[in-house]
Amino acid sequence: MAQQKKRVEDITSMDVDFAQWYTDVVKKAELADYSSVKGCMVYEPYGYAIWENIQREMDTRFKKLGVQNVCMPLLIPEGLLQKEKDHIDGFAPECAVVTQGGGEELSEKLYIRPTSEVLFCEHYQKKIHSYRDLPKLYNQWCSVLRWEKTTRPFLRGMEFLWQEGHTMHETAEEAQEFTLKMLRVYEEVYRDALAIPPVVGKKTEKEKFAGAEATYTLEPMMHNGVALQGGTTHYFGDGFAKAFGITFTGRDNQLHTPLQTSWGMSTRLVGAVIMVHGDDNGLVLPPRIAPVQVVIVPIAQHKPGVLEKAAELRDRLSEKFRVKLDDSDNSPGWKFAQYEMQGVPLRIEIGPKDIENGQCMLARRDNGDKWPAPLEDLENTITAVLDVIHDSMLHKAQENMDQKTHVAHDHEEFLDIAKNKPGFIKAMWCGDSACEDKLKEETGGVKSRCIPFEEEHISDVCACCGKPAKHMLYWGRQY
Repeated sequence: MAQQKKRVEDITSMDVDFAQWYTDVVKKAELADYSSVKGCMVYEPYGYAIWENIQREMDTRFKKLGVQNVCMPLLIPEGLLQKEKDHIDGFAPECAVVTQGGGEELSEKLYIRPTSEVLFCEHYQKKIHSYRDLPKLYNQWCSVLRWEKTTRPFLRGMEFLWQEGHTMHETAEEAQEFTLKMLRVYEEVYRDALAIPPVVGKKTEKEKFAGAEATYTLEPMMHNGVALQGGTTHYFGDGFAKAFGITFTGRDNQLHTPLQTSWGMSTRLVGAVIMVHGDDNGLVLPPRIAPVQVVIVPIAQHKPGVLEKAAELRDRLSEKFRVKLDDSDNSPGWKFAQYEMQGVPLRIEIGPKDIENGQCMLARRDNGDKWPAPLEDLENTITAVLDVIHDSMLHKAQENMDQKTHVAHDHEEFLDIAKNKPGFIKAMWCGDSACEDKLKEETGGVKSRCIPFEEEHISDVCACCGKPAKHMLYWGRQY
């Protein structure tokens, strides 16, 4: 049988063309494929498995907080969407509309959901009557459709997978607390599952979600210094509830309006994992969300006992890890390159001499380290190594973000950094959205990312207009 071509040979260097490198990795690792509809992609098994593992990490944390999963309709009647004017105005340019059904014109247009606030509110109006019905903590895993002009696999598509949580609460304090609690859950997923350190904070008034009173965000930095809005939580106040006539009888026997939150993260996280951790050999996957955590490669597998020992090792380790045994007739060199490209965190090599010595060889994907390890107590060894890999990847991502975060004290310095240094810019801001617009225009796309919860005092004046500053902002380009 002819050996297959090593796919890593076809991956463009990230330093030559980062965008092409990203596309090459997505295609060669078989994460996703293009469909006949522009902006709508096929999630291939390996890419979808990464999403399933991320989904599991999130869903487990949601359920610990009492969140229940539900499923809302795909289609939204126009009249229902129009009930919250700010919301529909914010989404109108991205909406896809169904005007025919069963070969006939519909009496009312149906919108394919860009998000589901109005559907949850319609349902809550029927279910919430007393303070005893609160809080309502619902989430759904689904796809949404937004008519994007520019698309890129996982990062920005017309149809994408996500989770959207929508909750109702008795008091504003409880709703605001839950909004921030979900933000911390997201941050924990980033750090503890994806090995990515995001910048966390509040969006400016200009950048907040349509219909929200406050929007909070996580902004991870990609390897090339570009930001990604990686997840958001929103405090809606009572705007949606009033628009939909949702009331409840309170503890004082009076009618009250519940307070609402919303929060969501999408398959954009898969893109973040690729761009934060990947290298010129392909993917580098954090162990906790890798579809295959350990791959076993037999050496000299034609010799007696090698495949049998490798299979025994697979069966033994599979009780604790996600393990693959590659017993194909491709060469070990091909297999090494293949699983490096697919980002498998840990490789086990085992051959006749290893078996004789009661050991195997371990090789880390993240840094290439390779060493012998006893077969005895291998489970504990692998557990420790995978934890070290996670911590090392998190540290490396933090170092990259620290090195690519710059400080601008005034307008001139801001423009110089934006032109010559990729990454985040920390700078003071007066609070006027006109300054956000001006800096974005002057720099060709550098936008405010968020107001961090712990603001530094860089100077007394806005880096745009020179007026007294109110906040320190993170600024940066985004995907």
